[in-house]
Amino acid sequence: MKSICFNFEIHQPFRLKRYRFFDIGKDHYYFDDFLNDDIITRVAHNSYIPAAETLLRMIDQNEGRFRCSISISGMALEQCERYVPEFLDLLEKLAKTGCCEFVAQPYAYSLASLSEPEEFARQVKMTCDRLKERFGVKPTVLRNTELIYFDDLAPQIVEMGFKGVLTEGAKHILGWKSPNYIYTAASAPKLKILLRNAKLSDDIAKRFSDTSWPEFPLTADKYMSWIASTPQEEQIINLFLNLETFGEMQPATTGIFQFLEALPRFAMEHGVEFITPSQAVSKIKPVDMLSVMHPISSADEARDTSAWLGNRLQNEAFEKLYSQAERIAKCENRALKEDWTRLQTCDHFFYMSTKRMADGAAHSSFSPYETPFAAFTNYMNVLADFLMRVKEEFPSAVGNEELNSLLLTIANQGAEIEALNKELASMRKNIEQYNIEHKNREEACEKKEEKAPAETKAKKAPAKKKTKNAS
Repeated sequence: MKSICFNFEIHQPFRLKRYRFFDIGKDHYYFDDFLNDDIITRVAHNSYIPAAETLLRMIDQNEGRFRCSISISGMALEQCERYVPEFLDLLEKLAKTGCCEFVAQPYAYSLASLSEPEEFARQVKMTCDRLKERFGVKPTVLRNTELIYFDDLAPQIVEMGFKGVLTEGAKHILGWKSPNYIYTAASAPKLKILLRNAKLSDDIAKRFSDTSWPEFPLTADKYMSWIASTPQEEQIINLFLNLETFGEMQPATTGIFQFLEALPRFAMEHGVEFITPSQAVSKIKPVDMLSVMHPISSADEARDTSAWLGNRLQNEAFEKLYSQAERIAKCENRALKEDWTRLQTCDHFFYMSTKRMADGAAHSSFSPYETPFAAFTNYMNVLADFLMRVKEEFPSAVGNEELNSLLLTIANQGAEIEALNKELASMRKNIEQYNIEHKNREEACEKKEEKAPAETKAKKAPAKKKTKNAS
């Protein structure tokens, strides 16, 4: 039976406030709380909440036959907890159904996997810990930021304990192959790869309400007939969408929620089932290995990382930020670590892009800034203040070699202190033992001296008596 694997992605960045050059060194709070509150509250009520309610009805009405998965960044979790906790209550209900799987992703929705493996692992673990704490789930499948994936990443993903990874079915990687199969990673055969079907995903995300599209209007029956008509041997259709597609990108007035809710009924008629990513990984046999020499993503027509690292502004900001990774990893300043995490969000670099997307829209049309240069200037002002705070944690005159030595010393100071404490305790024990032995010797000498005169006197008395009798 042909299967559909839905993954709905949820992310919102902590957007920066307008931070001037003159604020550097004076203002250490970087984020626009009012804007962040306004955006996530609007998106949650237009999209996230009605979409989650629709998914709950779909699971209930179809007696568990409808299944899906959700990926949520730590940045989105934090904002939902702060501004729209009622949405997290709905996610908790979805988790309890057993029909909605949670997929792990980097906490900051960052580009750390491209530069800092340790930071990437830290952020994925942070997300898994939060999901376990909040929803009682343990992810076994990973979705990297914007579906970024490449061969060098696969062994690390396996090492972190994941069995599968979601990524883009990029044409320049697949060639003649179809995304509608399960593949294994060439660099880590234990890892299974689920590839997004870009055409069928974008039919919903981008073309659903496009009246100039030849297939408009798109109905659930028509859509399911397309999926059912794919070659019989093709096993799985992976539909990876932003959850805000429903109600935000495609407004409720377009009928997008009714379309979504009708899918299970027509899927059943066409002999199509729904499965979660972990079910796909465990049930469906891979057909081949897949090698991805250079990083791919779901962004733009090129399906690469140029949406975030495609110009000099972006690369300068990226390199300046991650030059501090080693220092931040060793510091214990909680506020500094929190800002470090939030500043890594890929959206900050996306706002600096000068590219256009496949549909012709400029990246800047999704930006809160007037121009990419304004985004760069604002970010670098913030970063300048952040770097000043980082330097306060370490001596400013320390060079790279000295810094590495210092960082090693800081990292080992706990073990060194413990060893010194043990040595000190041993010395104290030796001193105490010495004092006891010395005191015992003194007492023995005193007793010996007291006993000696009495013995001498006793010996001398008979001698005198003998002398007297002789006379």
